Amino acid sequence: MANSISTTSKINHLKTQIDTHKKAHANSTGFLELLNSFDAATRQGLAGDATLTKLHDIYEQSGIQRKLLSIDSNINITTGSDIGTKAHTEDTIGLVLSNNQDEPVSLASVTPNSNQKPLIIDRVQPSALIIGTLDSNRELIAIDNLDDAVTLAQCLINDKVTILATLDSLLFNKMVKHFAEAYPITIFTTIDKKNKICEPLAGHNVRAVITSDRSVLEHLEYGNLSYGNILADSDTSILDLQAEIWGEPETLANDPTTSTPYPINAFTGLLRQVVEAVAYYAQVPTAMAGQCVLGALAHIGQRFIDAPMGHGHMPTSLILITEGESGSGKTQAMGLTHFKIKEYERQQYANYLSDVATWESDKAALKGKEQANFIDENPKPKNPKTLFDDATIEPILDRFISGEMNNASWTTDEAAQFFNGHTMTGDTAGSALSALTKLWSDGEVSRLRSQKSAYATPQTDAYNVRMTLLLQGQRVVLEQALTNPLMNGQGFLARALIACPPDLRGKRVWNDEKRRNDSSYDNPVLIEYGLRCQALLDPLPANLPNDTQGEPQRIKMQWADPQAEQTFYEHMQAIENRQANGQTLAYLKAYASRMAENASRIAALMAFFEERKSITIDDITRAFMLVEYSTAERLRYLDATSTGEQNDSEKLSNWLVDKAKGKSPHKLSRTYIANNAPNPMRKNTKLLQSELDKLETAKHIRQEIEGRSKVILINPKLYN
Repeated sequence: MANSISTTSKINHLKTQIDTHKKAHANSTGFLELLNSFDAATRQGLAGDATLTKLHDIYEQSGIQRKLLSIDSNINITTGSDIGTKAHTEDTIGLVLSNNQDEPVSLASVTPNSNQKPLIIDRVQPSALIIGTLDSNRELIAIDNLDDAVTLAQCLINDKVTILATLDSLLFNKMVKHFAEAYPITIFTTIDKKNKICEPLAGHNVRAVITSDRSVLEHLEYGNLSYGNILADSDTSILDLQAEIWGEPETLANDPTTSTPYPINAFTGLLRQVVEAVAYYAQVPTAMAGQCVLGALAHIGQRFIDAPMGHGHMPTSLILITEGESGSGKTQAMGLTHFKIKEYERQQYANYLSDVATWESDKAALKGKEQANFIDENPKPKNPKTLFDDATIEPILDRFISGEMNNASWTTDEAAQFFNGHTMTGDTAGSALSALTKLWSDGEVSRLRSQKSAYATPQTDAYNVRMTLLLQGQRVVLEQALTNPLMNGQGFLARALIACPPDLRGKRVWNDEKRRNDSSYDNPVLIEYGLRCQALLDPLPANLPNDTQGEPQRIKMQWADPQAEQTFYEHMQAIENRQANGQTLAYLKAYASRMAENASRIAALMAFFEERKSITIDDITRAFMLVEYSTAERLRYLDATSTGEQNDSEKLSNWLVDKAKGKSPHKLSRTYIANNAPNPMRKNTKLLQSELDKLETAKHIRQEIEGRSKVILINPKLYN
């Protein structure tokens, strides 16, 4: 029964289509019969009307198979409010109007030597008076009135052009859009009318010839210029309206020479002012200043706080890697951001030397058992140094294990000391990197030595310790490191925040007297920053966590409210989704998996700097801005070391451009694309859609619906 209903429905639908076709054919046949019922108008029958006479002569002299009609009766109006009524067309001249297939579809009645507007029998169907041949080898110029159209046709009769004229300016845009579906169309305007004329036609296969003051017709009639001269004139501009609506297509491959814009808005309040002040006084990019500020925050904050992650907490240590050539301002930037840290280190070291001297003096004053008891009860003071710039990894790890320190930073503007040192270039590189990644993740160190060696020690592990790395170096050093399989494979780089800002050398200012007299030591922002760092480095006892059994106790930073925590996980989910096949982070999964951890650490440090113990929505949102920046920079390095092959987006765009070449407009069926696209997009629906979305975002294509079908339109600017 269901099949019977379905069949009946199909038959009825087919009958409807046939009836519609018959009706259209009958109407077409009836209109042709109407046209054939009128004689061709003679030159004498035009009663000396200048425009009609010119048109008549053009048709005759150029051999165009078109004619003016002598209308000797009234004709029924077929559209509008007067449909079915007889129009007064007796003793008028008829002009045949055609569609873009050069089929007669309407008739205009013109009264010679009269100011009356031509009467158009059918205004619904798009049509034009065609003066010339409808041919893709000719330039089709659209004009909005009969007089100008005929005069222009006279002027350009030998220039391989065809004039399309509407006899009612209100129908001009409709006419142009209709013919632009089949042919490129040219329109004329002056610069003062450019927007009014061009905007309604934006996106269509139309080019606008824009002259400065006189119109093209005025130039032809009175300026003694040829059409070619007008087009070549420096005051003439030609606008592709189809391309104009698209905008400029963006590059599909990350250019490794173009730095990612640094998100300065990730910092607010005093911290933002500090980043900007450091960038100003050191004359360095904001990215370098920002990385140095984060390094300072991590050095101070890792001693006192832990960041939330899941149901637990993790260290707030950071690994920061910044590219900067020799002489680019790395040392100056670190000096401004770490000034109070270094001052604190110097004071602690001075106190240490004094304590050691006192300890040695007290020990020397004792003998035998008394001395032994003194040493047992008063261990020799430990070197308080925590900021390293020239070291190797093993001694630092040993100091953690021996209990000499719980927090440290390797902060250097010569990253080669780290990446090209003996540890990182020798056989122990793998174990050293593994130790650093475990230290970053868990705050634990494990180092087993032979008990027979000169460095034998029963101590092998350290827990609850922290280490931040702030490494700045030249491209020749970092490029090797960032593309090192071991560095990537061990997960060291996956935990790093990377910045490769532009080199400002050659753009810095040294001879400005005001700048030269403006000292960073007197800057109120940097003074306030220094005081805040000093307070955080040496806090009041009441602000310190309780210390039990000599182990450092850190504040467990919390989410300010459930919404802040949810915001964190929303960002984390978005990163997870971008790791799917075909997505931006599909080949950077190890790095992507650490993005949320770094964001939590940064947010915690920002809150700590403002002397808060909870992380807000604003904190975590801004922290993710810095993480996303670092991710974009990491992807740039991947592109810089690629084999030069096109990525999937480039492959698909080039294929689309090639397949739509010669089409007007440039478009393809979505189904055709799905079945024929280059691999790996062919018949991979999800990947293809992902790439199409990327191309649309980059202004290479538009995805549209025509009827029940999906079509892809290609930006015409890709053909330039």
